[in-house]
Amino acid sequence: MTRPTSRRTVLTAALAAGAGAVSAAGSAAAAPARTSPTPAVTSLVDNRFWNTYTDWRFGSSEGTRAVAGRRPGLVISAPVGTTDYADPHTGRTTTWEYATWTSPVHRSTVPATEVIASWNARTPAGTWIQIELRGRYSDGTDTPWYVMGRWASGDADIRRTSVDDQTDDRSTVWTDTFSVDDAASGLRLVSYRLRLTLHRTPGSRLTPTVHRVGAMASDVPDRFTVPAAAPGLARELPVPRYSQNVHVGQYPEYDNGGEAWCSPTSSQMIIEYWGRKPTADDLSWVKPGLADPQVCHAARHTFDYQYEGCGNWPFNAAYAATYSDMNAVVTRLGSLKDLEKLVGAGVPVITSQSFLKTELTGAGYGTSGHLMTVIGFTADGDVIANDPASPDNGAVRRVYLRREWENIWLRTKRYDANGAVRSGTGGVCYVYWPTDPTPSQRRVLRSLGLA
Repeated sequence: MTRPTSRRTVLTAALAAGAGAVSAAGSAAAAPARTSPTPAVTSLVDNRFWNTYTDWRFGSSEGTRAVAGRRPGLVISAPVGTTDYADPHTGRTTTWEYATWTSPVHRSTVPATEVIASWNARTPAGTWIQIELRGRYSDGTDTPWYVMGRWASGDADIRRTSVDDQTDDRSTVWTDTFSVDDAASGLRLVSYRLRLTLHRTPGSRLTPTVHRVGAMASDVPDRFTVPAAAPGLARELPVPRYSQNVHVGQYPEYDNGGEAWCSPTSSQMIIEYWGRKPTADDLSWVKPGLADPQVCHAARHTFDYQYEGCGNWPFNAAYAATYSDMNAVVTRLGSLKDLEKLVGAGVPVITSQSFLKTELTGAGYGTSGHLMTVIGFTADGDVIANDPASPDNGAVRRVYLRREWENIWLRTKRYDANGAVRSGTGGVCYVYWPTDPTPSQRRVLRSLGLA
């Protein structure tokens, strides 16, 4: 679960208060209520990811080159210059060589109110990357170049970070989410480009390798309830079970374990489901005697030093993709039917939701934002989840009533305990899968615009 006073919650609440409209909690920023009719499910989300050799060659390159092979990527060829980066989280200013790649303009099939970028990369020591987005509004004007993340898999060179206070007074970046400030105005983002800047130690031959970059654009209407989807699958996947709560009080520098670690704990479950895990050497920094040290490792390597927590969605996907031959994206799904397709193909999914204690039977808690892992469905269609908000690993497997769970995950508006309107995530999830999926997995991923 996210911390009750997370930076994301404070910022979105402030935005809504200033507009005299609704306030927000959780990862996606709230926008003033809209009265437009609900569009068809298939028109709510657009995914575009660049990851093939052809993709990398068709972008605009300044000092980068495409690398072919079983898993194509983008690397530094010849730096185009140097830049000084003043790291706000270490106080150090360091000079870096850099090169850039800019994607072609992507015209979204969904004129969007929100965009979330995600990426898969390897950043050896002495390297890091920056991901930016620039969009075009429906009135023909452009956004600034917004920084969507400054990222490295380690934390010795820079501290991975989101960037606050990015706005042009019509859109804002809230930690990891680009959001149109006033969706009721009709303003939308109709197209965008992504820019990668690859950095390395001057004079070295080091390079990051980016294997995938892209974004999910969406326009999910305001809704307190969603239509029920009829059950269509009975299957359970053998996903490892880890509790975030066995880590309460561990590593204050990474937000103190417990409820703050739902996202990395969920990520670690799926990473291990796919047969990957950190090595003994990777875990050598963890204090001896701690249970499930790999969860501590995941928390450290997803921590966003600006957000001051482990709940940055793209940072979790990027962490998962540091493991051998893994793909990972942040997206939205339109219904439980889409989730059933993935689970039916053997792909578990990490979902983000918020709810009152009374809204999810058997949970035993309420939350302003929480990640859990959907691993299956019962014969009655109820949701089987590995819920890290459990007292111990043995209690992690839960069965939640289908209709309750469906609504709290897919809605975009809800009421808190005081009757105030808050935001929901509208179907946000992380999807992780290997680079060699089965044919059925590939078909499902492609049908959802992910592969």
